[in-house]
Amino acid sequence: MPWNMRMQDTMTAGMTDTDLPRGGDFASEIARLETQFDIIRYMRRVTQLFGFKVFLICSIPAIEVERLAATTVISNMPAELLNKYDSLSMLRFSTGVRRLRETTTPFQITLEDWENEGGKPVSAADYIAMLRENGLFQANYFPVHDAEGGRGAIILMGPEADLPMTAAMELQMIAIHVYNRLAEIGAVWKNTNTTLSEREIQCLSWTAAGKTSAEIAGILGLSEHTVNHYLNHVTKKLDAVNRTQAVVKAMKKGYIS
Repeated sequence: MPWNMRMQDTMTAGMTDTDLPRGGDFASEIARLETQFDIIRYMRRVTQLFGFKVFLICSIPAIEVERLAATTVISNMPAELLNKYDSLSMLRFSTGVRRLRETTTPFQITLEDWENEGGKPVSAADYIAMLRENGLFQANYFPVHDAEGGRGAIILMGPEADLPMTAAMELQMIAIHVYNRLAEIGAVWKNTNTTLSEREIQCLSWTAAGKTSAEIAGILGLSEHTVNHYLNHVTKKLDAVNRTQAVVKAMKKGYIS
């Protein structure tokens, strides 16, 4: 994403040092995660714990890549934000991605810093306005790599605040373990361009559990029409002939257990 963050010294309200994850604890917990959906749930918890709102895990885009979605592994970023980012071709103007190609050290950029940089098209103002509406004023980038040398990043976004050195070090270690666990779970995201959203994975998981669209709608607080939309879309993504085959393919690829 185009900016980076700092974070507040106290992080979330009332948090104490004992509330934060600790080396051996998070390492063993991450090692027990079995699917990409498990990692999504884990990253949502870490994101909230450290006072952020959104996470995005991606491989570092090559120069010729024009869409961030093409390199995204998992994320809870609102779909409309990611779609807007790609529709405006903002990847080519990303300060964060440019720096990710140049460094392996965590870094920070605020939305204000990025906004004040020149060289962006007028249309960038629309995307910046959407970031503000979603309360995303900074992002912290944590460069990572897997055992085979593939480079990526875990990006955490939220309100503007200072990130203490101890928290930054903690998050860098979490990022390393999470990225490598993703690689271990399956060469899925390395061998295919298929990327499933959190909602798509949830709908598939409940389908695998034998729930109907109506029942899934009640569980997730969605309309039955929306659930059917997610399931039809993910079926096409997985190149499956029906939902049953989509579930089987998702299990083989490690999206669900």
